[in-house]
Amino acid sequence: MKPGRGVPGWPFADLGTFLRFLEQRGHLVRIRDPVDPYLEVSAIAQEVVRREGPALLFESVRGSRFPLVINLFGSMERIVWALGREPSAIAEEFLRWLDLVRRPPSFRSLWDLFRLGLRLGRGFPRTVRRAPVQAVVETPNLRDLPVITCWPYDGGPFITMGLVVTHHPVLRTRNVGIYRLHVYDEKTTGMHWQSMKGGRAHYYEAERRGEPLEVAVVLGGDPVTMLCAVLPLPEEMDEILWSGWIRGRPVPLVRARTLRMKVPARAEFVLEGHVPPQERRLEGPFGDHFGHYSEARPFPVFHVQAVTRRERPVYPSTVVGKPPQEDWYMGVAAGEMVGPLIRVVFPSVRRLWAYPETGFHHLLVVSVEERHPMESLRVGLGLLGQGQLSLTKCLILVPPDVDPADWSAVLATLWDRFDPARHLTVLPTAPADTLDFTTPTLHAGSKVILNATDRVLRARPWPTDPVPPSELPWGVRATRVWPGGHLILQVHGLVDVRRLLTETLSHPKVRPFLWVWVVSPDVPLDDPTRLMWGIFTRFDPARDWLCPQTEWSGLRPLYSAPIGVDATWKVFYPAPLEMPIDIVEKARQRVRQWGLLKDE
Repeated sequence: MKPGRGVPGWPFADLGTFLRFLEQRGHLVRIRDPVDPYLEVSAIAQEVVRREGPALLFESVRGSRFPLVINLFGSMERIVWALGREPSAIAEEFLRWLDLVRRPPSFRSLWDLFRLGLRLGRGFPRTVRRAPVQAVVETPNLRDLPVITCWPYDGGPFITMGLVVTHHPVLRTRNVGIYRLHVYDEKTTGMHWQSMKGGRAHYYEAERRGEPLEVAVVLGGDPVTMLCAVLPLPEEMDEILWSGWIRGRPVPLVRARTLRMKVPARAEFVLEGHVPPQERRLEGPFGDHFGHYSEARPFPVFHVQAVTRRERPVYPSTVVGKPPQEDWYMGVAAGEMVGPLIRVVFPSVRRLWAYPETGFHHLLVVSVEERHPMESLRVGLGLLGQGQLSLTKCLILVPPDVDPADWSAVLATLWDRFDPARHLTVLPTAPADTLDFTTPTLHAGSKVILNATDRVLRARPWPTDPVPPSELPWGVRATRVWPGGHLILQVHGLVDVRRLLTETLSHPKVRPFLWVWVVSPDVPLDDPTRLMWGIFTRFDPARDWLCPQTEWSGLRPLYSAPIGVDATWKVFYPAPLEMPIDIVEKARQRVRQWGLLKDE
């Protein structure tokens, strides 16, 4: 299907045209009542996004003269409109292009290559001399912006939807990524460059050379470019170029007023500045997408030297936290847009799915066709060395006929085909996400690969009856069973989990299970999303997995079921995110008052 069919006005030129489109479709609501950027905007947005409600345009944010839009991409329907087609269709387009390049030469293939060259050429950005985003040039005062404070223990207000544009100091390759910016004062912010991100690599090179790195923070722009900023592309790949290819027309750029770079001409705001070498300042805490606060740590400092903007700009923002949030939909779309491209490197991969319930990096399931002996394990190890996939904590490999996004089917496959003695691979020391708090060492943790691509091993049905808490060691509050022989225990806050697990794993009624997961009291067993969140964000495999029946064959451990996992909150973890009840009640009242949720 031709991109944009059924979406009038696509590709949208800028944020304003997209907002008008959403308003016409009933997917944007204007709020004229004053709102507080401290917690209230965040609480209202969360009430709406959890029910797949509309985007919200707050026209009166206390302390600012600029309107604020939030929950812009808080539904798959809005993302499909923004992209002009399903995200997965974009990946298939790129795969068809690659297949075309690899075809044997013929008249037809040469003609198709010529047409492809024209199509790709239309995506290259073009430079314009005048730009709406430079209608006003101001001395920096970040306090003028409606920057929100998302959570009560955040270190301050954070810019959360800024597209950070940098260039490699030597190669001049461009990177665009969304990184949070802790606003310190009128002219400085933190720059939270995480590991494995392109902006961090550019800063590393600049700092190594003793030079400041020029940075432009773009607020707003066309929705395709905004979504491309979250794509896990290779470091040398230009997100602006990708946006142009997806749009089928170039992204107009204009020379920045004070920097040696070009910026999107149709953005709402551009913050121009630099990040000096060797300068660090405490950044955070911040309520992050793993549902806990990321602790305050020293990070580079962004100095703003000029602000350019439209005459009547709109400030975009977003909130992250316990799922579901707006980044759920953005992350799913990003995975569908580029995930299938992994087949270029690993042809035996059929599909991969990073679970948004777990914050994406904590759980990745990949369907693999076993064409050669041990190919699935080779693919699994290879994936853990690829870019941001290297931050994956738990990797599950399944056969090609299993849908990686179907968690029940994945669990059933583990029961049928997974033998811990042969199919569990533990990497005790490996790269970890900057935001992963389950290990005491920053950027280092452990990983596991569960290979369920072997032949069927178990013909018997899995246990379906939960073991009553009264029959288990003291401390168990409630139990639940997942398909595939997974027993989940919810325990009291003050309990020796290691002792409890050791005793539980030897219980006669527990021995038939494949896994025993232990969670804290704040993890509801009857909420599938929060249950997956509570399990996969709270363990480090090498520290928190327990298998008392392990035997050894030389240096090789031979694990046996059941395997116990301590997925409880530990005292050295940061606090989980909770909004004050009075703020929540006020947000719910205003949501009802404005009629934002039609089903209530």
